[in-house]
Amino acid sequence: MTRLEAQQLLDHAELIASEDEVQAVLDRLADEISHVLTEAFPLVLPVMGGAVVFAGQLLPKLRFPLEFDYLHVTRYRGNTTGAEVEWRVLPGQNVVGRNVLVLDDILDEGETLAAIRDKLLSMGAARVWSAVLADKDNGLDKPIQADFVGLRVPNRYVFGCGMDAYGLWRNLPAIYALKDQ
Repeated sequence: MTRLEAQQLLDHAELIASEDEVQAVLDRLADEISHVLTEAFPLVLPVMGGAVVFAGQLLPKLRFPLEFDYLHVTRYRGNTTGAEVEWRVLPGQNVVGRNVLVLDDILDEGETLAAIRDKLLSMGAARVWSAVLADKDNGLDKPIQADFVGLRVPNRYVFGCGMDAYGLWRNLPAIYALKDQ
């Protein structure tokens, strides 16, 4: 895709949540997570690459001690439809016996987040919580529900705030939906 095509993708997209709305959601999520996990001393694991923006904005708002690592798993590989789960990076042994908070950009069909939860539990995590910036309202019976949800988005392909469209626009401070989706 060329730079012009990438710009046209954004120019024709529909705004779903403004930058101010996203910031308000991050503040609310930080309060909710802090209320539940202040005493848990969690290991926080963002799912690369989508959750990098979400984690980078949320972590400074959490006012309790935590440890930080990451994991990398994907189903999309630059496409707009999911495929099989591909594990790229697993966290280290610091998962064993720990309370773990997984941060992800979006809960779409739930397959990736469910696989992450199952993997972390099999690696010895004591408990796994999950927080997502967005939960897609797609009417599916998802295999997992996030413990902390920022906002609900329509059943369209959304991007921005870490979520990409064809590998682009993760850097946007607002959330958009592709046209004709």
